[in-house]
Amino acid sequence: MTDSQAETTADNVEPFKLQVGDELLTQDELVQKYLSLKKSGAGSGLSPKVKKAMRKYGQEEALKPYQAELIQMQNYLEQTHKKMIILFEGRDASGKGGTIRRVTRYMNEKHYRIVALGKPTEEQRTQWFFQKYVAQFPAGGEVVLFDRSWYNRAMVEPVFGFCTPDEYKNFMKGVVGFEKDLVRQGTILVKLYFSVTKDEQKRRFNRRKTDPLRQWKLSEVDVQAQERWDEFTQVKYDMLKKTNTTAAPWTIIRSNDKHQARLNAMKVILNAVPYERLNPELDFVPDPDIVVSGSREVEQMEAERLRKGKFIG
Repeated sequence: MTDSQAETTADNVEPFKLQVGDELLTQDELVQKYLSLKKSGAGSGLSPKVKKAMRKYGQEEALKPYQAELIQMQNYLEQTHKKMIILFEGRDASGKGGTIRRVTRYMNEKHYRIVALGKPTEEQRTQWFFQKYVAQFPAGGEVVLFDRSWYNRAMVEPVFGFCTPDEYKNFMKGVVGFEKDLVRQGTILVKLYFSVTKDEQKRRFNRRKTDPLRQWKLSEVDVQAQERWDEFTQVKYDMLKKTNTTAAPWTIIRSNDKHQARLNAMKVILNAVPYERLNPELDFVPDPDIVVSGSREVEQMEAERLRKGKFIG
């Protein structure tokens, strides 16, 4: 990272302060206070709120070396005029949004875009299905991150009846060739599916109901997500079975642990681009307990169905 990039990174960091007793401390001051208390044997007396803040601070610090690598990756894409698309898919409350925020936190805003399209307009409903997504595709040197993508047609729409059976079938037939052409013409395509358990999703929904800072995230679709769990599991299986290809494979991110999901998603993204590592000593190997290939996920789901008579997760 150059000095100017480092300065830009530093400028983008939002100051964080926490009330500790009568003091308002920054993260660094809090760390120093904690280390001092720990050294004196008094650290165990910290409040749960402070301990939680310390843990979160440590997790955010652990991401920074990989966030620096993402800047280096971005520089490579810009220099080579390569295009990159990253799809973030998964059930509601699976951690997609939080991961996107961490991935892009220090990246050059001029060379990436986050795309989260709403329901189609009447005009878009008369167009080729992929047309509104193609309009958002990257130029050379750019990264586009889709917070949900064309795979809405494979997951949300059929479950809630937002598309017809024929529209669903046409999509499933056409998407493989669409992605194959995209990759053949030089676009780096990364397809991430965030997989959360039913109990953890329920816990996150309950938190949204009671937390005024998260209530805006709760939608009518979210409310029905638990009730339609089995339907979503079936369409997830069908999607992975039919659209996990050599040209455009799926990568499953186990996301019950948000920090590990974010960290390992970054590793998957970085490993998809042949850039020169900023720090070759970093561990770029994804955790096999967190990252699973699409084909392996299909095998595990099929084995689960044979053992228990139905899909579970």
